[in-house]
Amino acid sequence: MSKPLYKVTFLNAGKVYELYARSVASGALWGFTEIRDLVFDVNAGVVVDPTEERLRDEFGDTRVLHLPMQSIVRIEEVERKGSATIRDAGSGEKVVTPFPVPGKPR
Repeated sequence: MSKPLYKVTFLNAGKVYELYARSVASGALWGFTEIRDLVFDVNAGVVVDPTEERLRDEFGDTRVLHLPMQSIVRIEEVERKGSATIRDAGSGEKVVTPFPVPGKPR
């Protein structure tokens, strides 16, 4: 039987993060929840999700993520992984990092 998969939604710096993990438990630190074994897509193809890439850069080397209970919006046990996202907490719209473009010539 495969390990359970959890979708963890939490607030961080005015944004709503959605990550996937294999382990969620009460933390040894009082008032914190431990999120372990974060799951990211391993894309070998041409199409790359910039949000997933940004989350992998931020949390890729994280062994255990300790989240304050007050920042957690929802924890769901899911059948399959969806896309990890970052949304604006006020509007709920996806935060998209724009592709860098060269500045205007002077």
